[in-house]
Amino acid sequence: MQRRYFLKMSASLTGAAALSGCNPFADKASTAATPLAPESVNWSACLVNCGSNCPLKVFSRDGIITRIETDHSFEDGYGNHQVRACLRGRSVRQRVYAPDRLKYPMKRVGPRGSGQYERISWDEALDTIHQKLGGIIEQHGNESVFFTYNSGAYYHFGGKQNYYRLMNLLGGYLGSYGDYSWGQMYQAAKYTYGSEALAYAGSAMAEMSNADLVLMLGYNPSEIRMSGSGEAYDFLMMQQSGRFKTIIVDPRYTDSALGKEDQWLPIRPGTDAAMAEAIAFELISQNRIDQTFLDTYCQGFDERTLPDGVPYAASYKSHILDNTDPASLQPGPNAKTPEWAAKITGIPADTLRQLAKQLADTAESGRVYVQIAASLNRHAAGENTIRAMYMLPLMLGQLGLPGTNTGALPSGASMHAPRMPMGSNPVDKSISFFTWTQAVEDGANMTVLRDGVKMPEDQLDANGDGKLNTGIKAIINYAGNALINQHADTNRTEQILQDESKCEFILVVDNWMTPSARYADIVLPDVTWLESEDLISQGYAAGNTATVVQMSSSVGPMFECRNSYDVCTELAKRFGVEDAFTEGKTTQDWLDQFYAEAQAANPGLPDKEVMLKQGVYRQYLPQGSHIALEDFRKDPQAHPLDTPSGKIEIYATPLAYKEAHWQLPDGQQERVTAIPKYSPHRDGYEDVETRQRYPLQLTGYHTKGRVHSSYHNVPWLREAVQDAVWINPMDAAERGLKTDDKVRVWNDRGEIEVAVKVTPRIMPGVAALGQGAWFKGGQFQGGKVDTGGCLNTLTSQQPTPLSKGNGQHTNLVEIGKAPQQAEKSTEE
Repeated sequence: MQRRYFLKMSASLTGAAALSGCNPFADKASTAATPLAPESVNWSACLVNCGSNCPLKVFSRDGIITRIETDHSFEDGYGNHQVRACLRGRSVRQRVYAPDRLKYPMKRVGPRGSGQYERISWDEALDTIHQKLGGIIEQHGNESVFFTYNSGAYYHFGGKQNYYRLMNLLGGYLGSYGDYSWGQMYQAAKYTYGSEALAYAGSAMAEMSNADLVLMLGYNPSEIRMSGSGEAYDFLMMQQSGRFKTIIVDPRYTDSALGKEDQWLPIRPGTDAAMAEAIAFELISQNRIDQTFLDTYCQGFDERTLPDGVPYAASYKSHILDNTDPASLQPGPNAKTPEWAAKITGIPADTLRQLAKQLADTAESGRVYVQIAASLNRHAAGENTIRAMYMLPLMLGQLGLPGTNTGALPSGASMHAPRMPMGSNPVDKSISFFTWTQAVEDGANMTVLRDGVKMPEDQLDANGDGKLNTGIKAIINYAGNALINQHADTNRTEQILQDESKCEFILVVDNWMTPSARYADIVLPDVTWLESEDLISQGYAAGNTATVVQMSSSVGPMFECRNSYDVCTELAKRFGVEDAFTEGKTTQDWLDQFYAEAQAANPGLPDKEVMLKQGVYRQYLPQGSHIALEDFRKDPQAHPLDTPSGKIEIYATPLAYKEAHWQLPDGQQERVTAIPKYSPHRDGYEDVETRQRYPLQLTGYHTKGRVHSSYHNVPWLREAVQDAVWINPMDAAERGLKTDDKVRVWNDRGEIEVAVKVTPRIMPGVAALGQGAWFKGGQFQGGKVDTGGCLNTLTSQQPTPLSKGNGQHTNLVEIGKAPQQAEKSTEE
């Protein structure tokens, strides 16, 4: 039964019951309640980008969802525990039945961003897409088509894979590398450890139980990894064992602290590299480094392991001590001392010395587990920040051993579930995920050396440069809100998208009228997870427990929504590639094939008939506990890294080349450097000129009430988790602010209105705002003020130097009472 018929019927029955109830002479037999149909029970999952893919138990009656439960079907003991969904997954019924649910195809009839649409048929929608997309490819080539970053639905069979598969059959699209979460970490890991994948292949969290000290640098699992199979539960259980001490470095006193930590060190955003250099100074000057480890496994710490012809002055040790004599520990005038770092970070010099000593003391007789958060890589100089933090386990020799970590994100347990094959992309050029607005504006002039364009070497000129052939003319956005909301500088992004002479066609496929959907030319309504059959595995941050969930449905598809496989099959038919797209297989053929492949990869997985009832299959550490770079530590010759030297590159040879040859924009303070270096950066604490106008550092964070921007349209979650900008009581007093005041937060890029939370859980001089609130500014509001409180109204589109990534946690702002709040205060 479709929901609209259910609602009509409910209204009719309610009215009839009311009339009968008013008649004392009504025939009792005629008013007897009709017995309810039995509930159906299906399993689904929450597939947003938190990294867990938690199972959900869906109860429905007559095609209507009646309630949602989570995994409680088995005995619950840690190591064989239930995979319980967090508050977001448990609220998914409200999300499915949200008032802004997309029900049928629509075409835009007003300016982009106005949200003005009219309903059209599926045939008209698909014919229009075929005509527009085909015409753009014919005129500008496949390089003119682009997918914006899209992580709102982690299907295995359905979802975005089908659109990529279709485009590859049509000749491809302009590729992209990196992502908003980890873009700079990928590059830091690549040039240090030899592989981008090592950014998220750190030691398993289980190795914390073998550590004596856990140093968490911005890492906050209790708010971003809340799944019952996730890192928050693993951390809590291991931390409660009392095996290790925990030190948390973060501008906010997060829920991962709250008494669970042994020490909290508040630090100014974007200055972590300065802290690392001060620790390095103490370790070097006090002779507390593991010199044997550095000599054996690393390149470029000092004169012993620098590449031939590179002087000692280019080494990391020389940089930290600011001297040019390898035999001397005498610091120069610009040595990276704790006193130097204290002025930058806000951490007292004595505290930095104590931290260095504690790390060294622990490493001498025990194990140190260093965990770096992805938040550190979302700053203007995030690549160097991550590389600088990598130096802590390297100098201590705390890598490749039980109880240690490289600093990378922890490896999660995993079981395999196949994904829809997408094929290969015939277009061999790509840009950073973050520079797509630049490619819309002026893509034909984007180059390798200036803008980070990637292309085959045989297409480069004698100087190693090359460029795109065209700008982006068509955008496909499937289950993604980075078209406007999650990208930076929303006001500027809106202006770019509204110029239809540049980007000529935008297709959005989603479940809800998100801020990004308001900028589409054609909007297609997708099915939700609760209306889908799929087999999905745990996400990338499932912690120590691996899962497979067999999704099924008794409630859809609702309205006129269609799944991506059916839609892309119809488009493939129009483009003449249907046979290649489907390979002659129905939806059920693909699903049965994938289940058989999953059973072969996971021998304990029950038959599908069993899983349709059971829903969840789980294993605790099915591959055992992973220790990052264990094989390399045991035998570096037999297991070399994929770096030019085969070693960990503190001095990265490829970065030395980029440092000499890449063309950075005039005025960009952040640099590409061969060794990790703290770099003052625009909109950072040391940007004194900007800070005179905008004195507060504003950083973003993940809230419990959203996953990025997903779930923002669920009223329960907006009530449960307040959207408010955090400010320290000292800063609030200067501005006459109290908790729950409506304030304006602004800089040169834009202005938002949001509530304020006055709390000592944020350090002075710093403000923090949960990212992902839906943009309500620009064309939609008829003005520039964003009353939705979207952080990206205030963030910059300037790419970072190496990864060309997003520095969206680096912002300077001012905060004051909103006009209506100021008037109210005056009246009082």
